[in-house]
Parts: sequence; C-alpha cells; structure tokens
Amino acid sequence: MSKIKLLGTFYILTIVFLFLYSFTQVDLNLTLSQFSLWQIAQKFFQHIGYFNRPLSTSFYIIIVLLLFGFYLFFLSLASKNKINKKQVWLLSIISTVILSFSYNAFSYDLFNYMFDARIITHYGQNPYLHKALDYSSDPMLNFMRWTHRTYPYGPAWLVLTAPLSFIGFNFFLPTFFLFKFLGSLSFLGTAYFTAKILKKISPKNELFGLSLFVFNPLIIIEGLVSSHNDLPMIFLAVLSLHLLVSKVYIKSFLFLLFSVGIKFATVFLLPVFLYPLFAKNKNQINWAKIFNFLIPLMAIPLILVTVRTNFQPWYLLYIAGLSPFLQNRYYSLIVSTVFPFFALLEYVPFLYKGDWNQPVPNILFWLTIIGAASSIILLLGKPLLVKLSASNNK
Repeated sequence: MSKIKLLGTFYILTIVFLFLYSFTQVDLNLTLSQFSLWQIAQKFFQHIGYFNRPLSTSFYIIIVLLLFGFYLFFLSLASKNKINKKQVWLLSIISTVILSFSYNAFSYDLFNYMFDARIITHYGQNPYLHKALDYSSDPMLNFMRWTHRTYPYGPAWLVLTAPLSFIGFNFFLPTFFLFKFLGSLSFLGTAYFTAKILKKISPKNELFGLSLFVFNPLIIIEGLVSSHNDLPMIFLAVLSLHLLVSKVYIKSFLFLLFSVGIKFATVFLLPVFLYPLFAKNKNQINWAKIFNFLIPLMAIPLILVTVRTNFQPWYLLYIAGLSPFLQNRYYSLIVSTVFPFFALLEYVPFLYKGDWNQPVPNILFWLTIIGAASSIILLLGKPLLVKLSASNNK
C-alpha cells in the first residue's frame, strides 16, 4: 500500500471516529429512532458523552489532534505535489458522505434552523414575529436551546430552508438530514469553486488551496458536523467570486446579495465586487492580489459579531472558508490553523464539566485571547523578521 493510500485510510478512520463520537452528544430528550437496536446504541453513546465525561473529553481531544495532524500532513504533501487532485477529492467526498449522517454534536443551532422553517411550513406563521416558545406544546422544544428568540437571519436562509421543511413533511429525521445535506453540498460546492477560481487566478496554488479548505478541521467540525449556516453563506460568496472573476458581473452581484441575505457578514466583501467598476483596465485586473483583501475584509464582521455577542468557534468560518485565496502560503496556513485550533479547544471545558458555569467562561476567554493573539503575532512577525534579516545582511 502506498504512503498516500495508507495516510488516506487512517484519515477516513479518524472521520469515522468523529462520526461515531458525534452521537455521544445526542440530547437526552431526543430519540432519533424508535428502532430498538438503535435505542440501545444511542444510550451507549450517550452514556459516554453524559456520564463518562473524562473519557468523552479525551476522545474529543484525540480527534482534534488527529485532524490537525492529518491537515498538516496533507498540506505538506500538496505543497510538494506529492498528492493529486483526484486523491484530495476522493478523500473529501468520502468524508462528506460519512459526516452528512453525523449528529450536530457541538451546537443546537441546526434545531433552531429547522424550527424557524417549521413556523412557516407547519404553523403558517412568520418566524420574524413568532418564536419557538410560542408553540410550547411542540415536542421539538424538549431538546432545543434559544427558544426565546425570534428569527435572527436574513430572508435568503428561509428561501433555502423552508422548502427542506416542506419536503421533509415536518417529520424530524428526514428534515434533519435534509438540513445536513444542505451543509454538505455547501462544503463540496465551496471546494469546487475555490479550485476553479485558483486555477484561473493562481494555478500554482490550486492544489494547496483546495487541500487547505477540504481538510480544515474547523470547517469539517463546524460545517459538516454542526452544519452552521455560515458555510452556505460562504459557498454563495465563493460562487459569486467565481462569477466575478469570470466577468459575469450581474449574476455575481445577485449571488453575493443572496449570500448577504443569509447572515449579512459577506456584505463586507462588497469593495472587491465594486473594484471592476473603478479599474482602468478590466482585462488586466490582478485578482490574485485583490483576493488578498478578502480575509481582512471578513475579519471586520468577525470582530463585530464577537463584540456584539460572544465569540463562537464557527465564526471563524468567515475567514477559514476564504483562506485558500491568500497567495502567501505562510499566511493562509496561519489563518487556517492557529486560531481554529484554539477555537475547537473551547468545547473541551463544556464536554468535561457539562455546563457553562465558572471557570468555563474564563477558560473560553483566555483560549480566544491566546488564539487571536498567537495568530496576529505570527502574521505580523514574518514581515518583521524579513525586514530584520534584510537589514542585517546589508
């Protein structure tokens, strides 16, 4: 067996480990199936997650370390062209299929997405005006969180999700998996158009950029497992960037508008889309250089949402999803690894304690500070070292 096949096999086993681990977090008030064998399996996994928390926490830490270890291995191989696109796509598709059927282990947001759409399709009401608590007899409230809030997202998210609720006939399990599939398709779609853009603006970075996205542990856990709507938002933004580079300007703006209509954050990408209007020569735009501004622009909503509420690990999808477009591989590697690693560790205190009481908030605060500060220092440190080295050589 070749080195790549062996590495790929162990990677898929890690993905299966993550898939199985996700079911340790199934809410105690939720029964996914009445099938007797499944109930036995569910109780077994729940016992690990809720009643053997040290073991559960150890499993999670091992998974995170393995995922980041494989991530660095694959990026090293991609940088040396020792892995090809077919192999990258095969591993990412297998991973996506497996995790499409995982439980949303680290967030309850998926249930809120489902109920927001359910308010329309089942109750015939407006989720901007009605909240889950208004339907106190609904069985979904037994395992939901944030039932007191009205719909907080843009109308485009309802356009995407209300049909899924309708197709699922308001039955929990079919609707649950339809929402999961939406996240999975967004993941593969983002990867596809990321590769197409890089092939056009920076062919030498296509393989590395594709690997940077599809093997990113934060994107895998927050996008494929927890299925946050930040990933569909990023998919539509990347699709609009592809159309922008292809000079299909009207459709490009429409898809950007659709992306903004999900969660508003991508409105900060507007300067990139307006640039062709002011460019002297539209046929000679250096898109590779322009796309370096995507991360600084998306850092703005990341900071704003963190200040407005509290930092959440999935907010890093704003920048991790666009990190392949940074032309300097060092910068893209730092953006996609350092802060995401500390962010994923923020689940550890809760998995161990089972609540968010002190000292958990303090631990989360310092993990966020350390992750952000480490990233900034490493990003700013390289040009300073280069300047110092150049001055010493004079």
